[in-house]
Amino acid sequence: MERTELVCCLTIEKLGGSGESLKKTVLKGANLMLGRNEFRDILLKINAGKYSQTFHLDNISVFKRFAVEGKACIKVPACKLQLLISNCPPNQLIHFLKSLCIKLDCGKLKKPISQRVRLVSELPRKFEEISPLNDKDIASVNAARAKREECKGSSTTPGTNKRKPLKRIRTNTKDSETDVDLVPKKKLHISVAPSCLLSKEQKCVLNAVLSGKNIFFTGSAGTGKSFLMKKIIGALPPDSTFATASTGVAACHIGGTTLHQFAGIGSGTQPLEKCIELASRPARKQTWRKCKHLIVDEISMIDGDFFTKLEAVARAVLKSQDPFGGIQVILCGDFLQLPPVVKPGEHRKFCFESPAWQRCIHLNYELKTIRRQNDPTFINILQQIRVGRCSESVTDRLMATSKQVVEQNGVQATRLCTHKEDVEQLNKIHLEKLNSESRFFDALDSDPQLCRHLDSQCPVGRKIELKIGAQVMLTKNIDVQRGLVNGARGVVKSFEPGQMGYPVVKLLHGTEETIRPERWTVKATAGILLTRRQLPLKLAWAISIHKSQGMSLDCVEISLSRVFECGQAYVALSRARSLQGLRVMDFESRCVRAHPRVLQFYRSMRRQQIVNQAYMEDYSENKENQRPLW
Repeated sequence: MERTELVCCLTIEKLGGSGESLKKTVLKGANLMLGRNEFRDILLKINAGKYSQTFHLDNISVFKRFAVEGKACIKVPACKLQLLISNCPPNQLIHFLKSLCIKLDCGKLKKPISQRVRLVSELPRKFEEISPLNDKDIASVNAARAKREECKGSSTTPGTNKRKPLKRIRTNTKDSETDVDLVPKKKLHISVAPSCLLSKEQKCVLNAVLSGKNIFFTGSAGTGKSFLMKKIIGALPPDSTFATASTGVAACHIGGTTLHQFAGIGSGTQPLEKCIELASRPARKQTWRKCKHLIVDEISMIDGDFFTKLEAVARAVLKSQDPFGGIQVILCGDFLQLPPVVKPGEHRKFCFESPAWQRCIHLNYELKTIRRQNDPTFINILQQIRVGRCSESVTDRLMATSKQVVEQNGVQATRLCTHKEDVEQLNKIHLEKLNSESRFFDALDSDPQLCRHLDSQCPVGRKIELKIGAQVMLTKNIDVQRGLVNGARGVVKSFEPGQMGYPVVKLLHGTEETIRPERWTVKATAGILLTRRQLPLKLAWAISIHKSQGMSLDCVEISLSRVFECGQAYVALSRARSLQGLRVMDFESRCVRAHPRVLQFYRSMRRQQIVNQAYMEDYSENKENQRPLW
């Protein structure tokens, strides 16, 4: 159960009559707790060393636009001050602010206590921690908001209360005239519970991270590694947490940067002394010193020698002989999927073979519950292929899919290819075959001069060409509950009238959705944040196996004749949600391979996990009584 308590950096500003800042008090490591007094009023108690103060929260304003970055502001007019919260774990901050707002709304539903009653009361003063959010609180607020909205009425149906008429404008398009309401539509309903909760095994990993352990967690495709990674990022203080990945696209998915870019040592092929010199440059050294928690996603594609050199650089730059210079390291990936890329003839060395791995990683953990697929038969096939086994029955079952018809509602199967050149050619050929007129959509970049950097990390391009009939897929989670998720397939049915002319896409399950631009944020050098605003779409007649990592595809067609890496066949097959949505064109058992050194590592890791499991479960039971480490 989450507590209504925060540990963060806090700036208390005393405000003047016109809102100017008169005095600032900066508190590092401040503890904020919501509570109630003897009259059930909501209080905020702040403790930071010798500083201790309690504020009465009444008619406050909460600014939470940057809560996902661990920042927020609470204005308390009665005390003429504002509280600036920063460097707070985003997940905790969001829960704290949600609890505060809902509890305040619940308080407004009760009859207020008069000043006279307060003055003559003989109740002893007290401060008790506020109770956690419950279904009753949320249901009460939802009912009250719905009632207020009903009283207001709508543009066509007057409510029970009089109100000013809505401001409206009339827009003329080629096809019709439409009224546009200038009043923004607010989301009224608050969900009773989060849509996605961590499983028991995912909680074990999160708890181990919060206990300060260096950890590597892995799992089959579809076990929720990316989901867990985002939860971990949200549970750590933003100022000292750096999220990285082995590739630009993977880094973009978690809102981070590439590991090579974070390290500041280029490709890492230069001698160690030169790498230390590069990482010791003032701006890069400052980044290293700020880092207390280093997250690396898709670690399987990082070369073992680079990992060894990176650990040595960390110790040299931070002048510490502790593993990784004292930085907590959280690694994620599946070595049974895509391995490090090496040139022909070069020896491949995995990260777990690095001496730095043995020195740094305290716990190895494997997630086992598969969420992407529900069919036990398909799951069993994938698990066998993952470890390089391909029995005759598995071969027969996959070869039988070659005759399956996986297309429906005009949505064709996406072909997964081993080489990106094949992908570009197939998409170009199919798009040119369509007789409809092309529509071009240009991205809006925060810094056009750095568009190449955005190209390398964003899953969408600078310019997107679409036609009616084009096969497309979503490249971002827009609305999980409605199936608008990364990898969802559809076909362009039309374009909206007007200058923007956004595409209307018919999805595989039959619904039509107008796809509007989304925003991606990418971290560049020196902490610069770059943004790209573009349609979350890409052509989907074909996609490369590498680019498909992290996606769940509704209908997929796979050509495995040119597989050239261990684990590549498994990555391709595991993108499919079900056997019914899969068509394998040219399957042969020889394309199923798993690296023997990786298999040996996983066997050893599973033996260790039995011991580690007991430790993590003990921590999970007692974590309520432990203080955060930051």
